[in-house]
Amino acid sequence: MQARNQRYENVLVILLFFTVGSVFFDRLSISFLFPFMRGDFALTNSRIGMLTSALALTWAISGVLLSAYADNKNRRKLVLIAAVAVFSLCSISSGLASTFGALLLARALMGLAEGPVLPVSQSLMTFASSDSRRGFNMGFIQASAVGLLGSVLAPAVIVPLASAHGWRFAFYCAGMPGLVLALLLAIYIREPAVVEKKESLLPVDQRDMPFMKVLMDRNIFICMIMSCLFITWFLAIVTFGPAYLIEQRHFSPMDMSVFMTVLGVSSVISGFAVPALSDRVGRKPTLIVFSAVAVCAPLVIGFLPGTLTTLCLAIFVAYFGYGCSAIFLATIPAESVPRYFISRAVATVIGTGEVIGGFVSPTLAGFSADTFGPTAPLLIAAGSAVLALFASLFLRETAPRKDRVPTPEAKVVNDAVVG
Repeated sequence: MQARNQRYENVLVILLFFTVGSVFFDRLSISFLFPFMRGDFALTNSRIGMLTSALALTWAISGVLLSAYADNKNRRKLVLIAAVAVFSLCSISSGLASTFGALLLARALMGLAEGPVLPVSQSLMTFASSDSRRGFNMGFIQASAVGLLGSVLAPAVIVPLASAHGWRFAFYCAGMPGLVLALLLAIYIREPAVVEKKESLLPVDQRDMPFMKVLMDRNIFICMIMSCLFITWFLAIVTFGPAYLIEQRHFSPMDMSVFMTVLGVSSVISGFAVPALSDRVGRKPTLIVFSAVAVCAPLVIGFLPGTLTTLCLAIFVAYFGYGCSAIFLATIPAESVPRYFISRAVATVIGTGEVIGGFVSPTLAGFSADTFGPTAPLLIAAGSAVLALFASLFLRETAPRKDRVPTPEAKVVNDAVVG
């Protein structure tokens, strides 16, 4: 039985890696296509920010609501499969848009479909993970997946496709892998049967008012703050960085693609290496160190002089700060609440970050770029990382290998899972 569970854990982590990665492949593809789309939609920096913000707002809403539904009805598998299929179709529909309003609507609908994918995936991964691999697994399917598919493969695939066949064809291709993944999920994923046992053990008031339980935890509150700040940091870099490199630093589109690919390689490695390090030394010290590293990434794009090679080497090191994102977006929330609430805890942290960091911040960053100059979004990103560093100082350690006293509710639920 243990060997069978180990095999399921190993296959699940690979399948969810590509599932989450495909979400961000579709989501981030538009950032690399903005230079190709400017003429067709008269895209200003403010409009670029609006496109990013619309997806983030609907992502946040659906992430919280559909994750709660998946938990309450024990329908994680169904929600995940449907979400993956729908967001793939929405990505294809982005290529059909003929007006800015139609493109904005397509991106908003895509956010509705993508919202529950990450929290539900992390919930499934938590149930299947052994304690010694939880940080690694959750970081691998989130941060490394986003790095490989969203930051490495997306520019390497999307930019040449757009250059050769146009940006619409690139959108059509971006949506195809998700449809295949939806079929694989339907075949392989199994619903955690333990949920029914947990429901009978938890008091009714905990099941009826989960957000009150979640929001009362100090770690959840701090992770919500860090989510807002780091999503601001992340989206400022990936939304405005590619255009800045071409229009302000005068790199060619292919040079930009190389730079973003190196950034992506850094995120892939840091995405599993940093969470794995946190399994060894603790979540809190890891967050403190790599939040400080993250401050340097937007400054490299905006201000570091030198050749493309110099910038690529610098961003490879500086973007290791990205690796800590899965720790406060998923691992610490999952370890801070009873397992029955994991999907909602992760969705609440990510949803809050999407509303502030994903919806409000890109629009403000775009407006600031049009008003104060193109370096403004990069300065906003650096400042956000500094504030995230400060917030991480107040976290409570949750790593299983460090000192931790679980809540009584968490102990009851975790005993049920083990039993």
